[in-house]
Amino acid sequence: MLRAVSLGRAAGLAISLLLAVPVAAQQPDSLRPYSVGNPLGIPATATPGGEFEAISSNVKVFGAIFSAESCSYDAERGVIVVPNRGVPQNVRANDAWVSFINHDGSVHTARWIGVQSAAERSRLAPALVLNEPFGSDIARGMLYVADRDGGTRADEPSVAVIRRFDLRTGVPAGETRVEGAPWLNDIEVGDDGAVYATQTGDFGDNPDPATWRVWKIAPDGTASVFVQGAPLRQPNGVAIDPQGNVVVANMGNTEVLTFSPAGRLVKTENAAQAGSDGLVIMSDGTKYLSSVTLGGVSRIRPGTPAELIARNIPSAASMCYDAGANQLVIPMNPNNGLAFVPLQ
Repeated sequence: MLRAVSLGRAAGLAISLLLAVPVAAQQPDSLRPYSVGNPLGIPATATPGGEFEAISSNVKVFGAIFSAESCSYDAERGVIVVPNRGVPQNVRANDAWVSFINHDGSVHTARWIGVQSAAERSRLAPALVLNEPFGSDIARGMLYVADRDGGTRADEPSVAVIRRFDLRTGVPAGETRVEGAPWLNDIEVGDDGAVYATQTGDFGDNPDPATWRVWKIAPDGTASVFVQGAPLRQPNGVAIDPQGNVVVANMGNTEVLTFSPAGRLVKTENAAQAGSDGLVIMSDGTKYLSSVTLGGVSRIRPGTPAELIARNIPSAASMCYDAGANQLVIPMNPNNGLAFVPLQ
């Protein structure tokens, strides 16, 4: 969900980030090896051959999240991976970063990808670009994010970009531009490497249904429209069910739509509330949906009506399943936090 940030708030954030830049980052404009941030401890920025000491075990830190829209679970590390959007493109480009969060909400790594300032990122080898990520997914050893380029001025077009990062090292591993989409919301990666992405499109009294799309980006980078128009209604969450079908949660009504791999509608279900954003599908086919507008979490067990299992979570965005703790993790994007819903 896009939001505005006041210039005063943005300016304050810019000053705080500038003051927080370590001395090692203020070097001449020469290329340096790509690096990611350390877990909480000293120093915050990794240096070749440098010593690192973790924060002492009696210290608990909560936070690190700023305007997060989605999350994913890294089973190998046992952490929740959260892209932070930072300030919008028209305030400052390349401001986003990625955090690691523990099961209890404490911080594992405040800034993993994106520990460098926006100005320093172009001097990395390879350079880092992470502007304003929305949806994310982990698959095939990669972190995928739905980012965008452009839109830094009112007269500059915005174009959606799927960016990939090596999950082991954090190094950029390629990107795919989706020229027909100004931005993408949620994403899901299939077993074959294809990326399914929602374009939520128009809102308002007279929206254009042609702007409601689900895209399919093939492993070779070819982008095509998978579904367009009705029955989509501001599509938001997207996931793949155990049968390999593509499931889409409408934000504009309560419908949860299941499409075959060929794009044919095979089932329509309804969440307990409209405004769906997050969508998680379990191995038994149970679906969980979070409403970004009404704040509830719906559970749809196979063959049964939806039931609310949590209520009144402000701006409940694109959630993920934390398998290590059997809980749903829900970014509350303008509230700069995460909600945790244990599952029974």
